[in-house]
Amino acid sequence: MHTTRIRQLLGAAAAAALTVGGVLAAAPAANAAGVGGASFWVDGAQYRTVGTPTDFSGTGAPAGSFQPIYAFPEGTQTNVATAAPGDPGYRGGRWVVTEVLLPNGYPAALASGDLDGDGVLDSDEELWAAAGAGDLAVGGVLRYFECPVIPLPRNGG
Repeated sequence: MHTTRIRQLLGAAAAAALTVGGVLAAAPAANAAGVGGASFWVDGAQYRTVGTPTDFSGTGAPAGSFQPIYAFPEGTQTNVATAAPGDPGYRGGRWVVTEVLLPNGYPAALASGDLDGDGVLDSDEELWAAAGAGDLAVGGVLRYFECPVIPLPRNGG
């Protein structure tokens, strides 16, 4: 009877250790994909997101169910999306990421597209102004995915 009780306690302790170990092992992965800094612009406001492993490429979902987000070349500027929560046409955080090409370089795209003079292309209107001038081109689709959209506090934090 005494050994049965010890076995029950050891079994419960082992189960608890495995549960705690599993939670701790998953924590770094969750934190690695956590809330990031500025991820993209929408109509002059910055937003951030939480990295998710979703990938809807090749799922057959209708193209109209995704919101465009334009991915600028690394080292130029933060990406530009066409809508955020509360905007007409916002599609709930389902994105089609499309490559931005800068045939004449980023300074040329900025010179022709920065309509409000704030030093960045921060709306799809500005993106299309640079495209109209021939200083920006929209390339192919990079991927389809889903992630939440979080307004970036005005102080940048």
